[in-house]
Amino acid sequence: MRRITLVIIALVLATPLGALKPEVLGSVDAIPAHIAGRFREPAGFQQSASGQFFVFDRRAHKVYGVDERHTSSWEIVQIGSEPGRIIGPTAFSVEPQGTFVVADAPYNRERIQVFTPAGFPIGGFWLPGRSKPRVVFESFVLNGIGSLQYTGASILMSQPETGALVTEYTLRGSVNRTFGNLRHTGHEDDRDLHFALNSGMPLVDPRGGFFFVFQTGEPVLRKYDDEGRLVFERHIEGREIDEFVARLPTTWPPRTSEGELPLVIPTIRTAAVDTAGNLWVTFVVPYTYVYDRDGDKIRTLQFRAAGITAPNSLFFGPKWRLLVTPGLYEFDPEPGESAASDK
Repeated sequence: MRRITLVIIALVLATPLGALKPEVLGSVDAIPAHIAGRFREPAGFQQSASGQFFVFDRRAHKVYGVDERHTSSWEIVQIGSEPGRIIGPTAFSVEPQGTFVVADAPYNRERIQVFTPAGFPIGGFWLPGRSKPRVVFESFVLNGIGSLQYTGASILMSQPETGALVTEYTLRGSVNRTFGNLRHTGHEDDRDLHFALNSGMPLVDPRGGFFFVFQTGEPVLRKYDDEGRLVFERHIEGREIDEFVARLPTTWPPRTSEGELPLVIPTIRTAAVDTAGNLWVTFVVPYTYVYDRDGDKIRTLQFRAAGITAPNSLFFGPKWRLLVTPGLYEFDPEPGESAASDK
């Protein structure tokens, strides 16, 4: 028996890191079909501390509420270009007390509005200039206002054209600060391409500081402290994504007309930080890596609902449930039976 145990230990130690079979998290709940069928394209599924769910329906240009028991839904914000309504929305973010922001672009001008949990507008502002969709995936605009994160007191966005990775706005629209140096891309002479390869997701760590995940090009994450100082940088690697990363383009054809933008596809679909401060990163290929607060990879995951699901949004609810779109599914993020049962 001792010899068999030693052999098993030796085999485990000899297995390359990241070569183990990924955990598979099975959904534990979902918005029922008779309610979910009302939504055209749920692009955000989040929850406030009160238990109320919010569904951001991008194609319908609306935000809905769903009660905690999944028995009813109602419209919170309706379609329209006037203040208090939304048109052409690209991003959505809820803070724990239930106020939320929606980014849209009426007349191709970027706008951010702040709403109460009941949908009453309480603030907002326009961004200067015209929107430039540098990073698009499956009709989702991921750069600029598409990257926003709402803290309740400020709004974080990826705007590399400012010369920094993260721009923090007050709720009145003034720039509070910028932080994070742009990374070297080798395309500094091509302004739009350089900025596209520096686009990413700024994320708040509830334990303090911020993560920034580069959403295009070579996958990299950075951690910043509360003052915006760099704590560490980690390259994101793993056998599940090696082939995809190896095929990423390194050269782009010259544009033939003025105003034409380079086609840059994302490497990362979405990312989120859980209440313990762990970073969850989901790729265009259907895998998710989890990193601890020191930047070490601790888990490799796939999500199973109606088959393997490739999330386009992640949100950690107040009751330690992971909310995922598409599909409006809920997952238990703890390792356990849902992972073990698929092995």
